Amino acid sequence: MPFLFLALLEGALRLFGYGHDLRLFVEDSQHPGFLVMNQFASQKYFTETANATFGNFEPFRKHKADGTLRIFVLGESTTIGYPYMHNGSFHRWLQYRLTRTFPEKEFEIINLALTAVNSYTVFGFAQELAAYQPDAVLVYTGHNEYYGALGVGSTSSIARSPKLVRFVLRLREYRVMQLIGNVVASLKRTVSGQSPDLRENLMKRMAADQQIPYQSAVYQQGIDQFATNMNDFFQVLSEQNIPVFISNLVSNEKDLKPFVSASGNPARSAQAHYQLAKTNYASGRFKEAKQAYVQAKELDLLRFRAPEAMNQTIQALANRYPHVTLVDTKAYFAQHSPHGILGQETLLEHVHPNLFGYALLSDAFYESLKKRRIITTDGRPELSFAQLRQQMPITDVDSLQGAYEMMILREGWPFNEPMPPEEKRPKTIEEQLAGGLVVKQISWHDAMNQLAAHYANANNPAKTLQVTEALLLEYPHDAGLYTQAGKLAVTLDRNDQAVTYLKKAFQLENSFERAQQLFITLLKQDRPDEALPYLQYASSHNPSGFNLNELQSFVKQLVRIKQQYSKDTTNVDLSNQLAAGYLKFANARAATKYVQKTLRQDRQNPIALKLNQQIQSLKNQ
Repeated sequence: MPFLFLALLEGALRLFGYGHDLRLFVEDSQHPGFLVMNQFASQKYFTETANATFGNFEPFRKHKADGTLRIFVLGESTTIGYPYMHNGSFHRWLQYRLTRTFPEKEFEIINLALTAVNSYTVFGFAQELAAYQPDAVLVYTGHNEYYGALGVGSTSSIARSPKLVRFVLRLREYRVMQLIGNVVASLKRTVSGQSPDLRENLMKRMAADQQIPYQSAVYQQGIDQFATNMNDFFQVLSEQNIPVFISNLVSNEKDLKPFVSASGNPARSAQAHYQLAKTNYASGRFKEAKQAYVQAKELDLLRFRAPEAMNQTIQALANRYPHVTLVDTKAYFAQHSPHGILGQETLLEHVHPNLFGYALLSDAFYESLKKRRIITTDGRPELSFAQLRQQMPITDVDSLQGAYEMMILREGWPFNEPMPPEEKRPKTIEEQLAGGLVVKQISWHDAMNQLAAHYANANNPAKTLQVTEALLLEYPHDAGLYTQAGKLAVTLDRNDQAVTYLKKAFQLENSFERAQQLFITLLKQDRPDEALPYLQYASSHNPSGFNLNELQSFVKQLVRIKQQYSKDTTNVDLSNQLAAGYLKFANARAATKYVQKTLRQDRQNPIALKLNQQIQSLKNQ
């Protein structure tokens, strides 16, 4: 009878819409045929739902298209890109690099990371992933085993046994348990007269045991919890032959003093080791300084930085499973840190990278994906790391938002650093928008649209394109954004980039305008064979009724002549024909290319010289 009652109550609660479906993915109401991360998926892992965090909502096709490379990303606040979020995240750096290196390929890189979670969430999400056909799973996690949701030292800890915690998590999927949990939480607030103070930062709200000594029982429980969850995580995905790439962890060694240091014995004092490290560093004894900095971090009683044992666990587990690859991010950071000691060059505070650090993190994963041949370049030109850093569309608003978020974080516990005084001057549009984002007066989407409009009004197409590319990383299924990016790239004479964006726009949504822009751009680049299908589409879907038959005949002729010329590149008659053909349609750039080819063979060729005069006249008009 009790079970029947519970079953009836469960059915009634579902019927009347009480509680939430806690599945990882749900149908995307904005994009039919797509799935998106469930905004309530995190609530299962937080005892106090007011602390539950939200992640990205990146749509992907319910039915995976042929040729698509689908990658899921799991982890915590570093993984989601805090404090920049959006395109600051390493997966967006990776996404941009992949789409620029492989413009013809379809990528779905779905970030499922959440702030303030740990290996329980990573393992829980992994159990649902296999059904969605991932080609790889990328993981960065391990800093939150003490104070993340269900961490052994957190306010949401419910047990020290992973098996018991997982049992409770399964129960929370039922609406009856959600009802019981809400009633208990309400009673606790009533009895105590207190609710979670949302004015306090999440770090303070989640940290219960703020002094966890090195190698203590609670310290070891955090490591054991991580090892158990991650071992089962790897096992679940390995059984499905899904490649997993897990990064080791980085944290600030040099430029962050210990949060809480034990008093008394200097050998157990984090602060004493930190001072020793600074002395050694100042004296040029960098090896000894590195050791002392790391030991200071190990002895810090407030465990917001993962102990070295977490990286040892990651290494050991990666070695155990053939489908798991260790991504040595720590080595990348050390290579870009003076004397191999991690600090402010790559990190903002205790664990979160700066933009350069996030770029490095993406590079570490990119190279590992190549090494395991998840992606294969086969000699094609790649977007180098240097080019990525230069071209990645991180706007000034994005970087300023990160800086402002960091000021607010460091003003609160446990940093307690005073906010720098506000400058007495008018704020730029970028500063205004970034400030609005930080206090949640404006959405990121609206901020980017306002920024793009500002740059367009200022006649700055380069900056307008940067913002449009930023929006494309957030909304990769928006044909209008691809069209806008393509047109801006044409304006900037970045024709290869323009073709890439216009092709993607046409692929998503065929239209005469996109086909017209494509064949014009491709003909300017002397790519008539690629232009022809778009010209044919435009001819058969021409709303203006303008006759394109002559142009089609011309392009077909160009294709034939180019095919002949490819077999005999010394034939000046063919190069002159190509130049004359392009000149007929006022394509001075392509005509110049073939005139120069003729003149390299015959400097006095009269036809080429005459064509060259016509080109100069056209340019002077």
